[in-house]
Amino acid sequence: MPELPEVETVVRDLRALLTGARITGAQVLRERNLETPDRATFAHAITGRTITGARRRAKWILIDLDGGLVMLVHLRMTGQLLIVNRSIEPDPYVRVALELADGRRMYFRDVRAFGRVALVAQREDGEVAQSLDPHDAPLFADYGYEPLEASFTPEVLHALLRAHRTRLKVFLLDQRYIAGIGNIYADEALWRARLHPLVNTSRVNEAQALLLHAALVGVLAEAVAARGSSIDDYTAPDGDGEMQERLAVYQRTGEPCLRCGATVRRAVIAGRGTHYCARCQRAPRGVSVPTRQSTAARGPRWADRLHPDAAGATRAERAAARRRAARGGGSGARA
Repeated sequence: MPELPEVETVVRDLRALLTGARITGAQVLRERNLETPDRATFAHAITGRTITGARRRAKWILIDLDGGLVMLVHLRMTGQLLIVNRSIEPDPYVRVALELADGRRMYFRDVRAFGRVALVAQREDGEVAQSLDPHDAPLFADYGYEPLEASFTPEVLHALLRAHRTRLKVFLLDQRYIAGIGNIYADEALWRARLHPLVNTSRVNEAQALLLHAALVGVLAEAVAARGSSIDDYTAPDGDGEMQERLAVYQRTGEPCLRCGATVRRAVIAGRGTHYCARCQRAPRGVSVPTRQSTAARGPRWADRLHPDAAGATRAERAAARRRAARGGGSGARA
């Protein structure tokens, strides 16, 4: 699932590509992907609006429209936002399509259809409402700190950790405390801070909290600069990211730790596959950690398996797809 760096990358691409564009039509091709309102109201309310910007809250994409409306998108596992020429028709996985006055289209494409789209109002206090009623309750009231904002300090993190009694991995994945962190960057930050994912948050001292804060901010900022980790279906409107080439433990089960050479291990914690180095990240005393040594190959980039004519592919990605197809003697894999 795309996390903060991937969503931030999408937002920055959208801001550059769409600010000032006017929406002339909308189609909801699968209403179950639409959170609110209904299909007809969505199409009517968004048509004629001008896109004034794009921003992020946690893992949500917020596309600002004139007239005080905001289009929300959550990519979930396989969601993609693609900006294409109008001549490129939607494939069966496009769930929402917006027509733009300049001859382009914006597609929300989602193979597994877990993603969500919503159209809501902007409240007077700057928050987004839960519906088209600007007096409705704020949608993100229960979300925690943004880890790349100045308000998220080492002292704030230490106070949050001391106030709860849960495992570190569970804590990092809980959006009520810190927003935007998911499985990839929780594993990477804990490895950088040399903290085991099963350490109890109440046992983290001030020095360890400082290390964890630096690790979180550092890995997230680095991933944003690298355009995120393009694994499986994640891609941004302007193409794939590179952070997957720099990951130290995530999906490296059975490989040597990049710091000490010990074997990277995998355990299931809070229902999520968790990767760590047993030597660098010592388990808490008395805690038994079931491990899984079988390796799981990291998924290919979306661009590595797309067809040359796939919606949303960049010029370079199309050229690479044509070269792969020529080498393989076929027409390329469909995305």
